[in-house]
Amino acid sequence: MALPQVGWPKDDRPVQLMRSVNGALRGIVKASTQAVLYSQIQGRISQIPVKEGQRFEKGATLVAIDCDKYRAELAGALAEHEAKDKTFRNNKELTKLNAVSTLELEISEAEAKKAAAAIRLAEINVRSCHIAAPFSGRVVAVMVNEHENVFPNDKLLSLLDDTSLEIELVLPSSTLAWLKRKSPFTFTIDETRREYPAKVKEIGANVDPASQTVKVVGSFGALPADVLAGMSGTAQFASGQP
Repeated sequence: MALPQVGWPKDDRPVQLMRSVNGALRGIVKASTQAVLYSQIQGRISQIPVKEGQRFEKGATLVAIDCDKYRAELAGALAEHEAKDKTFRNNKELTKLNAVSTLELEISEAEAKKAAAAIRLAEINVRSCHIAAPFSGRVVAVMVNEHENVFPNDKLLSLLDDTSLEIELVLPSSTLAWLKRKSPFTFTIDETRREYPAKVKEIGANVDPASQTVKVVGSFGALPADVLAGMSGTAQFASGQP
């Protein structure tokens, strides 16, 4: 006895296929620009003028480290360079009178260059006392407190730019048959229970062979005021997609 055929009617198949896939099109809202700031020097935290959730502007001081030690080191490096540079210039003049050997001149020149390099290092340390915001955004987390002692590579702050939110989706690789950049879709966020128009911004460069999925990044049509990074939801593409 012939087995009954399983499938959709030809005209109804695209609609039914999209409906069956839609339930799995989950995604999360992420900031396209985010960063964790680390300490580059050792020192005591003298000021943290921002709190978690607070907004800041690019270039604003987010963390200040007590800088007396490093300013003193810079002053010492400047004085050392001045002395070494005078010795080099003096030897250069004496060489014209054959009063100093070429070797002595070259050594004094190298000492002057070494002292100049010490100045640049001291200047970097002084600049590292004030950690400025690399972009405008909001503070996600503060990992240190004022008056604490920090060391190089200690985490200080976590930041994100909430003016550049993206939607990260993980879709079945079968959607690549019709998915294109700028393909429109709606994203329903669980926390707000609202739908937001969006479009595909980028499609991942590879398919995960284990799960047969591909990562897709979408962008909102207009930045929603009530959406925060970390919110999750479901993407729905038009049922008429080929």
